[in-house]
Amino acid sequence: MNPIYVTGHKNPDTDSIVAAMAYAALRNALGDREYEAACLGRVSDETQTVLDRFGFQPPKRIGNMYTQVKDLEFDTPPLLSTAVTVGRAWKVLREQKHLSAVPVVNEDGTLHGMLSRENVASYNMTKATSSYLEPVPLFNVLSVLEGRILNDAGDKIDMISGEVTVALPQDQENLLFNKKDSIVICGSQPDMIRRALEMNVNCLVLCQTELSEELQKLPTDTCIIATPFDAYRTIRLIFESVPAGRICKTDDIVGFHLEDRVDEVKEKVLQFRASCYPILDEEEKVVGVLTRYHLLRPRRKRVVLVDHNEIAQSVPGLEEADILEIIDHHRLADIQTNNPIYVRNEPVGSTNTIIASMFQDRGLMPSANMAGMMAAAILSDTVMFKSPTCTNRDKVAAERMARIANVSLEDLGKMIFSASIENKSAQDLLFLDYKEFHIAGYDLAVAQITCMDSPNMLARKEEFLEIMRKLSKEKGFAMVILMLTDVLLEGTQLIYVGSDETIQQAFTVQPKDNTVFLPNIMSRKKQVIPMLSTLWG
Repeated sequence: MNPIYVTGHKNPDTDSIVAAMAYAALRNALGDREYEAACLGRVSDETQTVLDRFGFQPPKRIGNMYTQVKDLEFDTPPLLSTAVTVGRAWKVLREQKHLSAVPVVNEDGTLHGMLSRENVASYNMTKATSSYLEPVPLFNVLSVLEGRILNDAGDKIDMISGEVTVALPQDQENLLFNKKDSIVICGSQPDMIRRALEMNVNCLVLCQTELSEELQKLPTDTCIIATPFDAYRTIRLIFESVPAGRICKTDDIVGFHLEDRVDEVKEKVLQFRASCYPILDEEEKVVGVLTRYHLLRPRRKRVVLVDHNEIAQSVPGLEEADILEIIDHHRLADIQTNNPIYVRNEPVGSTNTIIASMFQDRGLMPSANMAGMMAAAILSDTVMFKSPTCTNRDKVAAERMARIANVSLEDLGKMIFSASIENKSAQDLLFLDYKEFHIAGYDLAVAQITCMDSPNMLARKEEFLEIMRKLSKEKGFAMVILMLTDVLLEGTQLIYVGSDETIQQAFTVQPKDNTVFLPNIMSRKKQVIPMLSTLWG
């Protein structure tokens, strides 16, 4: 099944994670079973606390949306063991008419080589000029000849080799086999059989005949095999007993992995121009084969974006994916699509408020545990209803979800915002809720830490500034901002790297030492970014 990933933004917060899970649950409940929640970054401690409280595991983490080999409808022919006979391998090649080669694998499933029709043809032409059979397992010979062992000596050997020869009439002395290192093929020819047994040749193959009682009593070390085929077919088949691993190509094989990007694969295919390439998984085991035909119509990944609609905040490779829907509560940004899509963008404080409405629109109630998570997500994103982004719809949705889950909003809020952050490194804290923006030619980053004791966080200002200055230099940001949003003070301690004048003009304050307190500023989306957009725009 080709999944439809539902994913929030990079460095996901609780609203982003829960929105992806809730929307996937909604679609799956309606019968659309291919929807799968995903996340683009590490789940924060706050979010993990919410997940644990309501008994959920974090969604699958994905690193990109590039079209990869695993997205192609490649072929999965039978994988041949190195020990399988050339005869059986040839049957597989005949069945896979659209493939020029099939993989030959080691016992652990890793690639040994590629067996092509050309390999088999080359081997057959070689045997046309050389009649010597290199040592092959006895079981292989019995398999291709549909043979059975007729004597005790045959039960004591495991490998067979020798000069393959057809017994001729006794009066042609110069054409008779005369070496012990021989594999003799004959029919109902008692004299030839006796000669072979007395010489103790390596193997005697009887074609469409049985061994007489008299000859059975002859002492011999020769392995005697009976086959239902005639001599002509037997001499051809016996060379097909050679293991496929011996004749396949093992050097200079170009292969690809499931995670390889299709764009890079196309370049290599143009460079090497082979007709068939093995595909390996992360453990180097063969999972299929790729031909140029598979690259003509690659299957793009499908994705639904929740809680964002900005390329800089989304997954790498999004331009190669099919965006099916966007459900968000932020400003419209720069994502473009190839086809018309469903977009639901509403001015509320939480994406989960929108998804709660979508449950209602479809006449479906979320499970108690899912409703509890959605209530927690709304509380988190609206900072317990104190954010200016919060609307009455958010409060109503949170209260409804809390009733379904039979939980207290007050208790949920305390659980969310009392999560300990003092023991985290400044690096980890900065990227807990971090987003990058592009506004009117300016690139910037804004991180936000929501807490109940901002003075303690402010005491670590120099730690934050050191990381922020380094980040600004590495990425060429015009500004890096850290919002220490205090739920109790109902305001934000702003730490920044960049122009003092920009902060002064945008927020009508007098900053000092890269810091300023902004009363009643709680929202990055509705207060900080719009002010900078107005200034720069």
